[in-house]
Amino acid sequence: MQVRRAEIKDIPGILDLLVQVDMVHHNGRPDIFKGPETKYNEEELTRIIADDETPVFVCTDENDRVLGHAFCINKQEKDNSVLTDIRTLYIDDICVDEAARGKHVGKTIFEHVLDHAKANGFYNITLNVWSCNPGAIKFYESLGFVPQKIGMEMMVK
Repeated sequence: MQVRRAEIKDIPGILDLLVQVDMVHHNGRPDIFKGPETKYNEEELTRIIADDETPVFVCTDENDRVLGHAFCINKQEKDNSVLTDIRTLYIDDICVDEAARGKHVGKTIFEHVLDHAKANGFYNITLNVWSCNPGAIKFYESLGFVPQKIGMEMMVK
């Protein structure tokens, strides 16, 4: 396995993973997620992959098949009256192919993201996880993530 910046040739594999992510969310919250869909299309992915402010990393096998991805966004609040000017690397999306789960692909991708964050002077790494995805919550906790804030909802019916 190797982790590298995503390239245009990786888009078909990334799109397959985005459907898997959507279906996990759809199965957990069909009232919110349509399924099966992707949050980005090929044109949007082309722009995202080319932008250094939104680095995308892929983990590939020996045949260069995409096993997993991590979409990141460089964030920084500047001159905010309440928040400090720290630089945050936000993980917008992370997914491991269903067929490759349990083979340390997710941990390998995350370690690459962590190395990227350290090498580029980020203060922290953040992400959001849906409560209907307990496997992801357990995975992130195993990496050392702790809750930063909690989003709550009340159904109005």
